[in-house]
Amino acid sequence: MNTNNEHQQDILQIKQMMERSSRFISLSGLSGIAAGTCALIGAYFAYHSLCSRDNVLLNLDDTIYNTATTGHLNISTLLDNNLVIIAILTFTSALISSLFFTWLRSKKTKLPLWGTTSKRLMINVSIPLIAGGFFLLKLIENGSVGLIAPGCLIFYGLALVNAAKYTLGEIKYLGYFQIILGIINLWCVGKGLYFWATGFGILHIIYGIIMWNKYERE
Repeated sequence: MNTNNEHQQDILQIKQMMERSSRFISLSGLSGIAAGTCALIGAYFAYHSLCSRDNVLLNLDDTIYNTATTGHLNISTLLDNNLVIIAILTFTSALISSLFFTWLRSKKTKLPLWGTTSKRLMINVSIPLIAGGFFLLKLIENGSVGLIAPGCLIFYGLALVNAAKYTLGEIKYLGYFQIILGIINLWCVGKGLYFWATGFGILHIIYGIIMWNKYERE
């Protein structure tokens, strides 16, 4: 019996070593919670910006319309819009907080934050995101502003599913839910802020709590 237990322990250790060498397992559940919290805060400010200034959305629509008419995207005019500024600040704060908690977990697990596995992860995340970014810019140029929100959710979900084989496998389920939300949002144009808050906010927090309980809770 003792010999069988030793063999099972050896097999488990070999399996863990293989996973550590082929997958980036330093992703922290706290990163998901932090990113989701930033998204909800950003959605809160965006909602109140829309409620307090009716011309915010109109200004954005005018920018999109003028772009579609002239064929040129006026970045300076777009950046003057409150919603765009809120989106940039939200994305930056979510990225920084996520990297911080991932860095803390990499120190705890004694695994490098930047190595072969993390490079593979970044490449597989970046390909759908970059392709989606160009696609969304073209939507803006054509004035299809109502498809921006579902497009973000769908391409982000595809990026997560594509990256799942290089990190914690559970992340693909988060990707599936993002894609489903984006597809539903295609038939609920004009409700993008609510879908963003659900996808980038609530789902990230739920995912983060599950991952923290499963892998990090002591």
